[in-house]
Amino acid sequence: MDNKVMYNLSYGLFILTARQDGKDNGCIVNTVTQVTTDPNRITVTVNKTNLTHDMIMETGYFNVSILTEKSKFDTYKHWGFASGRDADKLEAIEFKRSPDGICYITSETNAYISAKVIASMDLGTHSMFIADVIGGEILSEDPSVTYAYYQNNIKAKPAAEDKAKKGFICTVCGYLYEGDTLPEDYICPLCKHDASYFVPADEYKGR
Repeated sequence: MDNKVMYNLSYGLFILTARQDGKDNGCIVNTVTQVTTDPNRITVTVNKTNLTHDMIMETGYFNVSILTEKSKFDTYKHWGFASGRDADKLEAIEFKRSPDGICYITSETNAYISAKVIASMDLGTHSMFIADVIGGEILSEDPSVTYAYYQNNIKAKPAAEDKAKKGFICTVCGYLYEGDTLPEDYICPLCKHDASYFVPADEYKGR
C-alpha cells in the first residue's frame, strides 16, 4: 500500500495544548473532528509518545488552536518536530490563556477551542480523546490550513542538490536520509514518521 494516499483525505492542522502542574506544552495534530453538535463534542487522536498526550490523560483538559494558510513552516517545526521534554514550547510564542488556564496560540491561527475530556479510547500507538467543547473564540478571518495546502505551499522543499544525492526524502517534512538503503524501522528524526513516508531522493515530486 502507498501510505501517501492518506494525504488526499481532507483535514486541517492544529496546535494542541495542555497544562499540568504549571507546565505548558503542545504539539501539531491533524486529527481534530467535531462528532456531535448537541452536545457539542470533538475528538482528537494523539500519539502516546507525545508529552501533550500524557498531560491530557492526567488533567482531562486541552485547547485546540486552528492554524491558517498564513502559518509558516517554522511553526510546524517548533510545535511538531521538537519535544516539550527538551524545550519550552511557549518561548518566544504569542499566546493567551483561556478561562481554564490553558494557553492558546494567537499568531497564525483563526480560532481556538477549549475542551474537557469525557472519555478516551486506546488505539495502540495513539489515544483518542472524546471531549465536550467548553469554550472558544474567533481570532481572525484567515482561512484554515488543510493538510493538502501544507504539503503544497508551506512545507520546505528539499534543495536541488538534495534531490541529486543518493538517499531518501521524508514526504512529510522534507528531511534527507543519505545512504543506499533506508532501514525498514527507520524513524524520521524531525517529524517522527516511519520509513513508509520516505521516497528515493531522485523520485521526490514535492508531495
